[in-house]
Amino acid sequence: MASKSLEYLEEIRRAEGLSRAVLKKICVEGGEAVFHLVTDKNYSQEDVAYATEVSRRYANGLNASARVVKSVPGEEGVKKAIADFLRLRFPAFAAFVSPEDIAVDLDGSGGRFFIGVSELERTKGMEDGVADAVSAELNRSFCGTWTGELRAAEKERGEIELGAPPPEEYILAPRFFEICNYAPLDGAAPKHAIYIADLEKEMQGVTVCGVISLLEERESKNGRPYFIIAVNDATGSMRARYFPRKATCEKVRALSPGTSVCLTGDNELYNDNLSFRIKSIDYGEAPAGFVPEERPSRPVPARYRTVFPAPVSDFVQADLFGAAPLPEAFVKGKFVVFDLETTGLNNTPGTGAMDRIIEVGAVKIENGAISEKFSTFVACPVKLSSEIVDLTGISDDMLVGAPQVEEVLADFYKFTAGCVLVGHNVTFDTRFIRFYGEKDGYFFGQREIDTVSFAQAMLRLSNYKLNTVADHFGFTFNHHRAYDDAFVTAKIFIELVRMKGGLPI
Repeated sequence: MASKSLEYLEEIRRAEGLSRAVLKKICVEGGEAVFHLVTDKNYSQEDVAYATEVSRRYANGLNASARVVKSVPGEEGVKKAIADFLRLRFPAFAAFVSPEDIAVDLDGSGGRFFIGVSELERTKGMEDGVADAVSAELNRSFCGTWTGELRAAEKERGEIELGAPPPEEYILAPRFFEICNYAPLDGAAPKHAIYIADLEKEMQGVTVCGVISLLEERESKNGRPYFIIAVNDATGSMRARYFPRKATCEKVRALSPGTSVCLTGDNELYNDNLSFRIKSIDYGEAPAGFVPEERPSRPVPARYRTVFPAPVSDFVQADLFGAAPLPEAFVKGKFVVFDLETTGLNNTPGTGAMDRIIEVGAVKIENGAISEKFSTFVACPVKLSSEIVDLTGISDDMLVGAPQVEEVLADFYKFTAGCVLVGHNVTFDTRFIRFYGEKDGYFFGQREIDTVSFAQAMLRLSNYKLNTVADHFGFTFNHHRAYDDAFVTAKIFIELVRMKGGLPI
């Protein structure tokens, strides 16, 4: 029945005035099925006639008609709908929610809701799927797309903290270095170059200075030669296109990988992605012994605001009889073993649009044992590919109501403070958290330990994929889910430390 309703609405929404319509009810009046539709857009009589025609095909032989009403939801109406739904569906949870605990943010095509409750009730509400259920109800009741989340609130203040992490604006100033050994080719004569890692917004007339790693000559459709050039500096890499002038074409052909050059141009937004357009090329290099300047990170947040760690332990591992003792350096240390699920494999902004984090899973190791877990989905504004859905088992509807990446990484920064970061191919994941964390001033600069290279040093296996190493130790887990991967990686890490009698160098 649900699939028929979705099929019906898919057809109805092909009409311009009904593109976000919802079906409120179907009534049988005098032998005729009346389909009651609500839209938030201006509609025409042609739209109504079209809806009637579609409805007749779904009326199982009855005469049918469609009635359309325009209704634009207001903030108070949506709040009331949420409160009524909670009382009906989740009465125990609703007992802890007062009207002022519900906030709604309308955006013209639906909106978001926030329900503030105590940390204890929030945890229970997340387990019961309250936010997802409310989202589904609003999507059934109102036009547009509705998402939301449960927020921890200090109830005595009688308000919801909609802003997390810290509310003050954090401005990331771009960093530059002086260009040395300049020699003209195009003759732009730049004095300073921006760090490639800081090309995070639209900029005009900016210069990067780095070593060529790729130089390919190609030809446009009209026969004009152009070059694909990739360069890297000590902070990152980027790839761009350059159309030479006649006077410089041969000079650019003479360049080769390993040459240090300055690329001057514009960092522009193209198809929703930042792209560097080279206007001129010259010779130049970073100062001798150049070490990138580190940005100061924000302070560790005072408290968790969106994702709350929970106690966890591995009883099987804790009860191993006769196991070799763990080294003192390990027992005294603090480690966070983590894993991400993402929309793809691109974790380098210079090579195209960054893929997005959709799940974070982690465990903390203290006093030689697994002690806490950190696990959450992450909101994703793009539709997941079928490959990612098949690989991870995560679907778009599972991300409805999930916190935003900046909220998750603020809490993850707190969770990882003072800890060594550990992961299976850890560099892949740290590039994601550094890229998205730095946007809000959270710099994950801790020491890293990679259990792939650790396992390669300690074991002889056919390969060192996570499931192969886990099988070696007899650990079973649900592969390609962030928390499960992190948990089994932590167990592997502990056993490798036990085998070595210390941490990897």
